[in-house]
Amino acid sequence: MVVTRELSLSTRGNGDIRDITAEVTRLVRESGLRSGIVTVFCPGSTGALTTIEYEDGVIADLQQVLDEIVPPDRPYRHHLRWGDDNGHAHIRAALMGPSITIPFVDGRLTLGTWQQVVFCDFDTRPRNRRLVVQILGEP
Repeated sequence: MVVTRELSLSTRGNGDIRDITAEVTRLVRESGLRSGIVTVFCPGSTGALTTIEYEDGVIADLQQVLDEIVPPDRPYRHHLRWGDDNGHAHIRAALMGPSITIPFVDGRLTLGTWQQVVFCDFDTRPRNRRLVVQILGEP
């Protein structure tokens, strides 16, 4: 059985990282499925999904490392083509990826103790984001 739902988020942009674990957990429970996988997908090229320990220190470390690897103030060819300023957002999202898949057993996500599901918005402005959540499994 397949159940498809959506999550809506309002973000601040500029590397805003949101913990969406509770929302994904709720959608899995509401699906009525007991075992399977849940995939969360971001339709857009400047957002990404991953897991991390959602804690201020780790969040700051991740943002610092991304600034070092993909600096926002570098001259990106994307800026020249479209006249915007979010070339780094596209690269960061491509490196992290637009989706994540998590198994669930007995209606519970199989995340580790310090592991949360997070959405990262790398665009340079606040956004209203829509995430597609697809739950595949058996009752």
